[in-house]
Amino acid sequence: MKQGKAVPNNDVTPQLFKSKLIDKLARTHIAIPVSMFFLYAAGLIYYTKVATDLSNLQVVSLFFAGWLFFTFVEYMVHKYAYHAKLDANEQQKKISYIMHGAHHDYPKDKQRLALPPLLSVVIGTLLLLIFELVLDIYSFSVLAGFMTGYAFYLLVHYAVHIFRPPNNFLKALWSNHAIHHYYSESLMYGVSSPLWDYILGTYPRRNQKRDVEVKIEG
Repeated sequence: MKQGKAVPNNDVTPQLFKSKLIDKLARTHIAIPVSMFFLYAAGLIYYTKVATDLSNLQVVSLFFAGWLFFTFVEYMVHKYAYHAKLDANEQQKKISYIMHGAHHDYPKDKQRLALPPLLSVVIGTLLLLIFELVLDIYSFSVLAGFMTGYAFYLLVHYAVHIFRPPNNFLKALWSNHAIHHYYSESLMYGVSSPLWDYILGTYPRRNQKRDVEVKIEG
């Protein structure tokens, strides 16, 4: 995918699938998956308290461990799954474009800023099975934090594309993601947090951030 191709128009929603039904199912309002994930997390915490003997401290610690784990998964998926490698074949490039490339071309398409509800349910179920298999009774608290991190990521991602940046410390989230979209796709893979960009060397230099901030303000 070529850089600098973005169409900054809220009303542009391209058809990605030949089937109109599938294309419709691939769209969603941001409030639907966010509500689902928050409710899912709350249900997991409730189940933890009634079905296990974990202390409140354990539950809270596991919850934030799950949230931290999500930020790592967010970074790795964005970097290695969403962005096709230069030597990728045409099928891989096509899948990458459907998953994420179209978002770079149409960054303000409100209907494709989150996974559709059906896919969200499938992913939530699979994660529960995997976490429970690996973590046993600790899985519910960790997954609750993971899903809360996911919901928070969706809210941040939606906000930085749809709303103007605020005049406070949160503006950094807008600047960081703008660098990824409009400066270099090889920088700033973290959306909800720049933590792993700092650790793994994809955080921009100070002058790169300043250039993008000027563009945002302009």
